Amino acid sequence: MSPHAPVDLSRLSINQMTVKQLSLPQLVDACVESGVPGVGLWREPVRAYGVEAAARLVRDAGLGVTTLCRGGFFTTAEPHARVRALDDNRVAIDEAAALGTDTLVLVSGGLPEGSRDLAGARERVADALAELGPYARARGVRLAIEPLHPMYASDRCVVSTLGQALELAERFPAEEVGVVVDTYHLWWDDRAPAAVARAGAGGRIHSFQLADWITPLPAGVLTGRGQLGDGVIDLPGWYERVDAAGYTGPVEVELFNEGLWGREGVEVLRETVERFGEVVLGGAAVPGGSVAPGGSAQPLASAGPTPAAPPFGSSVR
Repeated sequence: MSPHAPVDLSRLSINQMTVKQLSLPQLVDACVESGVPGVGLWREPVRAYGVEAAARLVRDAGLGVTTLCRGGFFTTAEPHARVRALDDNRVAIDEAAALGTDTLVLVSGGLPEGSRDLAGARERVADALAELGPYARARGVRLAIEPLHPMYASDRCVVSTLGQALELAERFPAEEVGVVVDTYHLWWDDRAPAAVARAGAGGRIHSFQLADWITPLPAGVLTGRGQLGDGVIDLPGWYERVDAAGYTGPVEVELFNEGLWGREGVEVLRETVERFGEVVLGGAAVPGGSVAPGGSAQPLASAGPTPAAPPFGSSVR
């Protein structure tokens, strides 16, 4: 890696789960030190720290919150459980607004116990979006449907392809509902490039997440998201594809990996920044591309469909 070829880190975001061994203050400090301007947060650790305290911590450090994970789990047919799920998603929307992010990532939910009706489960997702979309829009938050790899369809997410996600999202205004483009879940699908172009044309790419595919998959398959460059995904190709679709928002690295979690968190974060530059952008990802050494990171621009979208941390209500 040449120290004379810095790359622009101004769109980079580190998802909290990538270095879940770090506390939120440690994550914020490490991002500032490495010149990373954005963080993707998860509800559970944020609630443990305190939503308002977390918002203040990130804001005072000059960082932006790129996404909040996660809402969703809409597929139950049991009426009382469905009411609870919708209520919890309204809370998640309120938390996203308080944190200053305009994007709540949705994992739709798997098949209800005993069911084999994928189409019916997806329709219940659509019903939930119809109810939650206006609520989210009124608070400056967009709902981002994340399609998950088909291996998760039975128990976690009945939306398995970007095309399926778009078929749901396009029933609603782009300002309310869009999609997540996640390389780990979509790399295998030869229909995904056309779907990325379609999503970009409609202003519906609300989040872009990176992880590599490594094998063998771990037991339970949830922690197989590999470090950038360790697997088989053409990450530079995906970056170029999403860029060509008109997406100008944050690029979030989200890794679930026991090996990475077992290492020192700041070291993993620095490695991830370096891999982003070397593997994805083809340069040396060192402070200097977007931030002077020892300086402060600049908050990321919104992932909205036009360059005129307001920056993270500003009101979009």
